[in-house]
Amino acid sequence: MSEADGQQSTIDNGTMTAIAAPRYGFSEVLRTEVVPRPVAGDGEVLVRVRAAAVCSGDVHLLTGKPYAIRLGFGLRRPKYRIIGHDLAGDVVAIGAGATGFACGEVVFGAVDSGAFAEYVSVPVERLAHSPVGLTVEEAAALPDSGMTALQGLRDVGGLRAGQTVLINGASGGVGTSAVQIAKALGAEVTAVCSTRHVETLRSLGADRVIDYTTADFTRDEHRYDVLLDLVGNRSLTACRRVLAPKGVLVSSAGAPGGNWFGPVVWVAKVVLTGLVVSQTMRPLLMRPRQADLEFLAGLAVDGKLHPVIERRYPLAEAAAAVGHVLEGHAQGKTVIVV
Repeated sequence: MSEADGQQSTIDNGTMTAIAAPRYGFSEVLRTEVVPRPVAGDGEVLVRVRAAAVCSGDVHLLTGKPYAIRLGFGLRRPKYRIIGHDLAGDVVAIGAGATGFACGEVVFGAVDSGAFAEYVSVPVERLAHSPVGLTVEEAAALPDSGMTALQGLRDVGGLRAGQTVLINGASGGVGTSAVQIAKALGAEVTAVCSTRHVETLRSLGADRVIDYTTADFTRDEHRYDVLLDLVGNRSLTACRRVLAPKGVLVSSAGAPGGNWFGPVVWVAKVVLTGLVVSQTMRPLLMRPRQADLEFLAGLAVDGKLHPVIERRYPLAEAAAAVGHVLEGHAQGKTVIVV
């Protein structure tokens, strides 16, 4: 049977292969299942997934930590059995009221869940046409990390051409995107990472790279207009030392805070501190937007943004892919090839 025949058979019999999480836990709870294939609902298109990327949201929903997220995603077991947010693939069906896409087109985007499967239904506002010049694997690596970096720098941080920005945690998926996006916005970029990532970040365009194993960026003599903190491993007081008097600290929700409330306490500290200091302190919560996906696609087409992929795994080894991300310190993105 040819690959095309196999795909048609999957469509005809109404089932598909997917990676399911029947309970909360780590990568070992994931299992491969044959499940009903979704249909394109109102305002949705059905995408045959060709690649999916592992992001931090997948890890949080799999582990159910911080426990507070279970209030919205299932108290005792995951509300959504099939995990996965970021994807790229082919449009194979179009639901009522869905416009802007046609069957056969290659698209990329982000869903609430369900990307680690052969098919997934996606609201059209969560999709964009895949950038010309990128593989489907590279396109799948863009949505979550790219939109987080873009919104953190441009929208929350207000980064403009000629300004200086420091990115703490620059070697991960968001960080490697942030370095390139900041350069595309015309900023001077300082990246913070460990020794093994230094040359990669230089190759991505970072003007300066601080190796945190040998230097503390909060003791740096430079002052920055924007500090994008993707780690939360330094106090707000220490971070403020390297901010310009009217600088902006943008803190992602990845800062530590325990198993119960996770980054909630940290976010509260960021907001409250911002009320009493001259510098601006803002938390970052990414919201998927089609306009941002299209902006990222434009940067990719212009050669200003190229996703960094460290490892690729077949769908059957999705648990290993998630396990790799759970270990921490991954460079760029980890992608699942479907």
